[in-house]
Amino acid sequence: MKAIDRAVTKFCYKHPNFGIRNLMLYLVAASGIFYVFYMMDTTGSLMSYITFNPAMILRGQVWRIFTFLLMPIGDNIFFEIVALYFYYFIGSSLERQWGTARFTIYYLSGILFNVVYGVVIYLILLPSMGPVAGDFVGFSMNASYLNLSMFFAFASIWPDAQVLLFFFIPVKMKWMAWLDAAFFLLSILRGMGSFPMNLLPVVAILNFFLFCWGNLDLNFKRDRGYSKRRSQFNSAIHQAKNEERMHGYRHKCEVCGRTDVSDPDLEFRYCSRCQGYHCYCADHINTHIHHTE
Repeated sequence: MKAIDRAVTKFCYKHPNFGIRNLMLYLVAASGIFYVFYMMDTTGSLMSYITFNPAMILRGQVWRIFTFLLMPIGDNIFFEIVALYFYYFIGSSLERQWGTARFTIYYLSGILFNVVYGVVIYLILLPSMGPVAGDFVGFSMNASYLNLSMFFAFASIWPDAQVLLFFFIPVKMKWMAWLDAAFFLLSILRGMGSFPMNLLPVVAILNFFLFCWGNLDLNFKRDRGYSKRRSQFNSAIHQAKNEERMHGYRHKCEVCGRTDVSDPDLEFRYCSRCQGYHCYCADHINTHIHHTE
């Protein structure tokens, strides 16, 4: 994964002008326009021309490789607008962070994984299901999982950023990502009867693992280090409180041993550069040797 990520980074460095600038804006705008025509189409024939159908693609209707991205998530216009805005916000943020070239490769690779998987499944199912296999794949595939995979990428870069769940509940991105993961897992389990099409959520996030594994590893190490420092800090506070109860003072300089009881007018501070919870008087706060692990 790291080798692929380095290769992509090197390619983007050599080809900074590669890609489609404001890609998500175009996709969201096209999806919105199609949704209007979709709601006006009472026959349902419009949808049949854009679904991902490997049989039709192999017969020359290559536009289906991309048009399945425009399929709406449902008939509720409110949720459609919210979803499109959400996709635009996440996608445009990633493009600003990564650059146009990297984001374009990320999204196109997600499309490629879905298309290849759909075609392979169709070719496997064809001997036993005949033409129905193409309709089966076309009915199941859309861009929802691919677009939601961008949310994982966003959360891996800004895990502590907050969003308003239901427009009024502040929730950190990393917890929203866990909810997203639970949704993916539930989709896989609920679709066990339609194996292997139920694995589409897994296919949709392959590009996330390829592009963002470094961020996941970094966040894990950071959280582990934070937990360790937090544990040390809490232990030091507990020790300081025990000393306060035993000796009657609250602050004690670790260099000279003076306390707020022996020297009531002396100022005491805690060093932020030391590992743990260490107190010093004003005379030694800047001259002591810092504690390290």
